[in-house]
Amino acid sequence: MNWVLLGIIVYILIQLVIGIVVSRKINNEDDYLLAGRSLGTGLATLSVFATWFGAETCIGAAGAVYENGLSGATIDPFGYSLCLVVMGLLFSIPLWRRQMTTLADLFKQRYSVNIERLAVLMMVPGTVMWAAAQIRAFGQVLSATGGFQVELAISCASAVVIIYTLYGGLMADVITDAVQGVALILGLMMLLVLVVEASGGWQVAINKIEPERLRFFNESSTHSWLDTVELWAIPVCGSLMSQELVSRVLASRSPEIARRACVGGGLLYLAVGLIPVTTGLLGYGLLPNLNHPEQILPQLAQTYLSSFLYVIFAGALISAILSTVDSALLAASALISHNLIVPVLGNPDERRKVLIARAAVLVCGFIAYGLALHAGRVYSLVEEASAFGSAGVITVVVFGLFTRFGGSLSAGAGLISGLVVWIAGNYWLELQTPYLWSLGAAIFSYILLACYEKCAIERKAVFCQR
Repeated sequence: MNWVLLGIIVYILIQLVIGIVVSRKINNEDDYLLAGRSLGTGLATLSVFATWFGAETCIGAAGAVYENGLSGATIDPFGYSLCLVVMGLLFSIPLWRRQMTTLADLFKQRYSVNIERLAVLMMVPGTVMWAAAQIRAFGQVLSATGGFQVELAISCASAVVIIYTLYGGLMADVITDAVQGVALILGLMMLLVLVVEASGGWQVAINKIEPERLRFFNESSTHSWLDTVELWAIPVCGSLMSQELVSRVLASRSPEIARRACVGGGLLYLAVGLIPVTTGLLGYGLLPNLNHPEQILPQLAQTYLSSFLYVIFAGALISAILSTVDSALLAASALISHNLIVPVLGNPDERRKVLIARAAVLVCGFIAYGLALHAGRVYSLVEEASAFGSAGVITVVVFGLFTRFGGSLSAGAGLISGLVVWIAGNYWLELQTPYLWSLGAAIFSYILLACYEKCAIERKAVFCQR
């Protein structure tokens, strides 16, 4: 295992070197945050796939399927694949044509500076929680590989990803995404083939799976149809307007490339995401009664792979995690630096803008580290990240992007009510479907206040005519 750990360290160092070398070409804020708006179809597609295909799929989804059968795979890969495809088909071109730097710029263009700042405060916590989920998963991989305590492994993982993200801008992120995406696909396919062989071949392996574990919907569950809608709404509506995804759209060379990248990345995500799902199903029969279900993939790899092949597989897992966590930290940094700090400083030069963005990465990285240490499960962090404040954000973006209905008052009401209802429903009232309640509250509040704004404008117009 010492050789395996050494191989993983070398792989991580290679990623760090790539990020540092590419970072030398960063001259301004656009270079750092949007890769100079120069991405083509291939790089953009691989980046969308690799950014989204993170810990929750490799570690979280495999563990959920191991624990609950196929019904544990609702969010991943199916929900997030649908999210990416919807972004490509409906939102990518309108967003690209706005020529923004971050999603928060839309709130400033369409509503006001105050709504822009409020939106940033809504989006950053979820993005940092997303990064924390990846860091915790990174720690799980190092713990399973090197025998470290999980807390020590998370600390090492945090140091690596913070340094890696600090140096590399989006271009470094995208280039390493391409390398990591290929390594990820090859590593997962290799493990699946060997696990199937260990199970006696496809036919024998499928026959060994208990029938109830193959049900996509758990019939014995007491969950209602609203619970099912809630499960799908969180990954789709909750992640659709994440800065990580929007940045790939804005960094594309053309709106057509942005659309193709999102749709292609979503379909690739679904295809590759079925591998951890299948491995989780088969792993239940091969390694029953694991104390930590989220370690099923690393445990299978240790059991059935040689040291050399395990290094390749561990590199694949780390690829999935690194390609997601650097994007999440960079997204949080972009929102904080571009939309909050830079405007307060007036008009600093490009060098200072990049420096501010890097400082924001460092701060967000330390916060994500703290969250990763105290989180119970990777899956719980991902759900929290997707749900936090996103109901109001998606509501305001849809109205703001496609209509002229509503202004600053309605946008603020939608953002605040969505967040307040979700927090109250999730933590205090313990509602069965807190996200649907928050989504409904955001839509209702926006429409109600938009009607009030419209009436106020009409009354003012009539008064002026008199």
